[in-house]
Amino acid sequence: MVALIFSLVLLTGCAKEPLYQEQGYVFGTLVEVTVYGAEEARAKQGITNVMHEFQRLHDLLHAWKPSELSELNHAIARGESKAVSPELAAMLQDAASVSAQSEGAFNPAIGGLIQAWGFQADDFKAVLPDEQKIAAWVKANPQMSDLIFFPSPQRGEGLGERGGGVKVTLSPSPSPASGGGELVGSRNRAVQLDLGGYAKGYALDRAAVILKQQGIHNALINIGGNVLALGAHGKRPWRVGIQHPRKPGALATLELRDGEAVGTSGDYQRYFEVNGQRYCHLIDPRSGQSAQGVQAVTIITQGAHAGLSSDASSKPVFISGVAGWREAAAKMQLENALLIDAQGIVHLTPAMQKRLEFTDSQTVRSVAP
Repeated sequence: MVALIFSLVLLTGCAKEPLYQEQGYVFGTLVEVTVYGAEEARAKQGITNVMHEFQRLHDLLHAWKPSELSELNHAIARGESKAVSPELAAMLQDAASVSAQSEGAFNPAIGGLIQAWGFQADDFKAVLPDEQKIAAWVKANPQMSDLIFFPSPQRGEGLGERGGGVKVTLSPSPSPASGGGELVGSRNRAVQLDLGGYAKGYALDRAAVILKQQGIHNALINIGGNVLALGAHGKRPWRVGIQHPRKPGALATLELRDGEAVGTSGDYQRYFEVNGQRYCHLIDPRSGQSAQGVQAVTIITQGAHAGLSSDASSKPVFISGVAGWREAAAKMQLENALLIDAQGIVHLTPAMQKRLEFTDSQTVRSVAP
């Protein structure tokens, strides 16, 4: 898996610049943390703590290897409820709220469909799925609204209605995933949770909390195409490049302000080809098919949970395609968004147009009203 957005921080020829950077590999992708203006020992410790947190979340949320999330999936498939940590319960309730906002276009309950397409694997094959199996998953219609959150893990409690959307609290030190917190079940055994379109954004926001705890207020955090900016790169904003979906290098660059995040979903990150047709890992929950007609989507978000929004909100825009992307962006309250269609035409909002500097002035653009 390749990084979809890359920092344009130049480390060569900057010996006098107080810049420290480390890379790692987690969530199945390259991660990179750059700290500006902190003494080396503080920067190293902050980045080490962030990398440990990323690994903790990876272990907590893995969809097809042993994890707290996969254990919950096994319980749901058996028609049972399971005690999960308060952190995971809150994440699932928040993901359900985002799914409702997107009217189901963002749907982490379709892990079974993702598995049927072969994308729940470190290495996947160029093989089309069984159409009958896909049709069966679509008919089962797993939704995040099928989840049931019990008010307490007391025995003998009947199935109740799910509570309202509880926003994730990014506490400084979340409790370990002990599996002894809240009971979660489902009305629909077809629900199989895959938070691959949510976890990286959550991790970005957690990283921001951790770095600030360490007294680090200027940093750039990149998790495989989702980037969060803290503070600035000295006297200038952090600058990032948006990867061109079909050739090396940047399509455009932009400056990120303090607390802003940028996220990209593309058909070139996890995909295979059969008979010249590209099939990517972004599955349309409505049809069960790999989304077509779009090369990439990039959005800019801000606010207390900018990282989360940058990850989850790009998926509905991508899946909605050229005809519906603008409406999907409005539902997700996105002012800054762009979509690159199958012909390479860049469709973008007026606000996004103002933020970008295209590397090729000849890039064909269509600004939406």
